[in-house]
Amino acid sequence: MKRLAEVLRMIKFEHTLFALPFAFMGMLFAANGWPGWRLVLLVTLAMVFARSAAMAFNRLVDADVDGENPRTKERSLPAGRLSRGFVMVYVLVNSIAFLAVCGFINRLTLLLSPVALAVVLFYSYTKRFTSFSHLVLGLGLAIAPTGGWIAVTGHFDLSPLFLSAAVLFWVAGFDVLYSLQDVEFDRTKGLYSIPAKVGTGRSLLLARAFHFLAFLLLAGFSIVIGAGHWFNIGVAVSALLLVYEHRLVSADDLSRLNAAFFTVNSFVSILLLVCTILKFTV
Repeated sequence: MKRLAEVLRMIKFEHTLFALPFAFMGMLFAANGWPGWRLVLLVTLAMVFARSAAMAFNRLVDADVDGENPRTKERSLPAGRLSRGFVMVYVLVNSIAFLAVCGFINRLTLLLSPVALAVVLFYSYTKRFTSFSHLVLGLGLAIAPTGGWIAVTGHFDLSPLFLSAAVLFWVAGFDVLYSLQDVEFDRTKGLYSIPAKVGTGRSLLLARAFHFLAFLLLAGFSIVIGAGHWFNIGVAVSALLLVYEHRLVSADDLSRLNAAFFTVNSFVSILLLVCTILKFTV
């Protein structure tokens, strides 16, 4: 149990709240209602396995850097509470489990599963060569709604891409905010991020622009799919939450950054899922 608790702490299991609701939304809209327990269970497992593999791989790749950063030096690997060998096996097991679960969903999810896995693992290297790593992280989570849609339909559609694009810019926006904690460290170590490249003030403006794009794309998805008034209420309240998030953080005060990063953004994803459920049940 102690090892399990350490693993869950390493992968920040609670952050699954960011992407999983969007996978469920993709399924609900594709099925025009409840997609069935089998698909819900399979997609949930696929999301958990993929995210667990990605987060553990990220910790493995960043172990040396994390050990030098005062903010992250107490993470499981640099602090020695988990070994590299254990984490490598954990990544491999979760990756295989993800591919296997996708094989039980449908043929297209199986064919696309290596691509999805490659995207979420590739993110871990992007801070070594591009300041747009935030957008790559967003792309990894943006797979969720389209993946949920394909799980139900077995084919591509343009409609969920609006929702996926919204997730991409939403994630990129809050990841830019999160990266403000490490501006000086990233510059010292030659790591790439938008805050390290353009500074705090411009990063805050860019994060707001990303979130404004996310709002427009959510509204576009609602129009294209005919999401209805419950979903529109969710989009409107989500916009207010994002405004509140940006009011929590300023160039002179980053003390409430964690509240802006986790609390507000988890409310956004859960709120949109609840409003989607209300669309099909009320």
